[in-house]
Amino acid sequence: MTPPESTLPAREKSVAMNPDLHRLQAYPFEKLKQLKAAVSPPGDKSSILLSIGEPKHAAPTFVLDKLRGSIGEVASYPATQGIIELRKTMAKWLEKRFTLQANSIKPEDNILPVSGTREALFAFTQAVINRDSDTKPCVLLPNPFYQIYEGAALLAGATPHYLPANEHNLLPDFDAVDDDTWAQCQLLFICSPYNPTGAVLSIETLQKLIQLSDKHDFVIASDECYSEIYLNEEQKPVGLLEACARLGRHDYRRCVVFHSLSKRSNLPGLRSGFVAGDADIIKPFLLYRTYQGCAMPLHHQLSSIAAWSDEEHVRENRSLYCNKFTAMKKILAGQLELSLPAGAFYFWAKTPIDDIDFAQQLYAQQNVTVLPGQYLSRTVKGINPGKNRIRMALVASPAECEEAACRIKAFMETLI
Repeated sequence: MTPPESTLPAREKSVAMNPDLHRLQAYPFEKLKQLKAAVSPPGDKSSILLSIGEPKHAAPTFVLDKLRGSIGEVASYPATQGIIELRKTMAKWLEKRFTLQANSIKPEDNILPVSGTREALFAFTQAVINRDSDTKPCVLLPNPFYQIYEGAALLAGATPHYLPANEHNLLPDFDAVDDDTWAQCQLLFICSPYNPTGAVLSIETLQKLIQLSDKHDFVIASDECYSEIYLNEEQKPVGLLEACARLGRHDYRRCVVFHSLSKRSNLPGLRSGFVAGDADIIKPFLLYRTYQGCAMPLHHQLSSIAAWSDEEHVRENRSLYCNKFTAMKKILAGQLELSLPAGAFYFWAKTPIDDIDFAQQLYAQQNVTVLPGQYLSRTVKGINPGKNRIRMALVASPAECEEAACRIKAFMETLI
């Protein structure tokens, strides 16, 4: 029984915790929640969410059937490394998708199942960063960025160094980084296709980054969770391991990629992905994860084998996104400045007014939620690359996306 309040000992000071927790900023969707709370949407219009990149297309039936059929496997603890059948399937998919040398991804050494890329990106950073280095560890990341990159760097005791996206190609300008900064870098985060802009890194850029990692001895963590969503079937996004292979680097030294079933197969709730690359990095990362206690449940592993083994549902998924991109762009032509992305499922649209004001007013007038670009970016040297941009995730149904486009068009007309 809890004693009366008057008898509880007074707390003279707060509990000591990791001081780096105070360096974390509010998550973008918490900021968005507060922004929306200040206004009220019209009651006669249904809510349409284009803010969160959570896939809403139907999950593959055959994967769900496998999941239901293997639910009895919960009686045993899963191994952190996962079952060999899953790792073999993932390795086979990687080699085929990115034209890697046969057997260069060894299931025992070069690949590790994870519970989605989000937790893996965070954990990987904690394992890679060397706090005992002679200089303050530095993590380079794109700006705008997936917030896990920054949070992981801060909680690993590192200093984030932001690489603003160019307006002309919507990709980070790696050439603008000086040698001193590269020399301090321990970890470089890249994302291709890039969330939020949808731009794709070229094979030449990836190979240049690999050469820089050789020169300055840093690890490249390539977030490729959107690699299977692209608009042109003849131009698949290239990957970091593919760039290694074309250089004849079949040991993938200093290079690690992150893949997931969340976007590829519309299975965000399955929490299934993998990390692959340099065996000398994967091995100690496995040790780290053994202590972390984050093994993928066995019935999720068995379902994942089914998902990674099929491409038909992935092609159908891409087709749905392509149709929505085309329809929305047509409706908003002449109203909102839009460019079709090379990959991912976002429009990174320019706004005629401040992006935060735009998002709030759009919600208040039309009950459509978009994400202000400033919430995904940091201001560096007085410039925020997300300013006057919004991210629209085309995850809703085709009918809802078209309805959202019509409402945005109507809202735009009130700004003229």
